[in-house]
Amino acid sequence: MNPLFQRTELLLGQEAMESLASKRVIIFGVGGVGSWCAESLVRSGIRHLTVVDSDCVTESNVNRQLMATTSTLGQPKVDVLRERLLTINPEATIVAVQKTYCAETADRFPLNDYHYIIDAIDSLKDKALLILQACQTDAKFFSSMGAALKLDPLQIKITEFWTVKGDPLARALRKYFKSRQTFPAKKFQCVFSDEQHKNALQPTDQTRANGTAMHITAIFGLMLSSLVIKDACK
Repeated sequence: MNPLFQRTELLLGQEAMESLASKRVIIFGVGGVGSWCAESLVRSGIRHLTVVDSDCVTESNVNRQLMATTSTLGQPKVDVLRERLLTINPEATIVAVQKTYCAETADRFPLNDYHYIIDAIDSLKDKALLILQACQTDAKFFSSMGAALKLDPLQIKITEFWTVKGDPLARALRKYFKSRQTFPAKKFQCVFSDEQHKNALQPTDQTRANGTAMHITAIFGLMLSSLVIKDACK
C-alpha cells in the first residue's frame, strides 16, 4: 500500500487503485474548473495526466484557480500546475501542453490514446469541436458547463448533456449543433448548475467576463474528477 494513497485505498481497495494508476486522462482547460479537477485526480491516484491550456496566470485568476497566486503571475498555467502536481506525487507522469484546442490544432491531440477526456473549455466554438471529436473516440468523455454567475453549491448537478436545463452554455451548444446539423456521436455526462443569479454585475469593456467564485468552480472540477474516479473503480 502506497502511504501517499493509503486513505484512498482503504476506501476504494487495491484493485481500484491499480485501475486508477493505469488510466490516462487529458484535461482541456485548467482554469477555475480544470485545475481543481487535475489536483483531485492526482491526489486520488491517477498517474498519467495531460493538461492543456494556452494561457498564463493573471491577477484575475487568483480568486479561483488552483495554481494562480501573486508569485505565479505571468507563468504558463500548465507549467505551474504540473510543478504543483508533481509535488503531490513525484512518480506521476504529468504532461503540460501550452496550446489552445481549436480547429487549427485539433489534429495534434491523439485523443484515442486516452481513457478519459475532460472538457473545461470556455470558448463555445472550441468546446463544441472538442465535444464532437471526443465523442468519436472510445474514451469516456465528461464536460463542464458554465460555472460563472453561480453562488449556490447545492444547485450543482450531473446529468446527460441533452437533458441539461437552465444552463446558457448548454443551450448555446445545442443551438450550435442543431444549426450545423452536426451532433455528438454518443451521449456524455455534464456538470452544470441551473441557478439563476440575478444580482451580478454585467461584463464591461474592461473585464469582458462574468463574475465567478472559487467555491463553485472548484466543486465543478471536483465533480468532474468524481466521474472519472467512479468509472475507473467499477
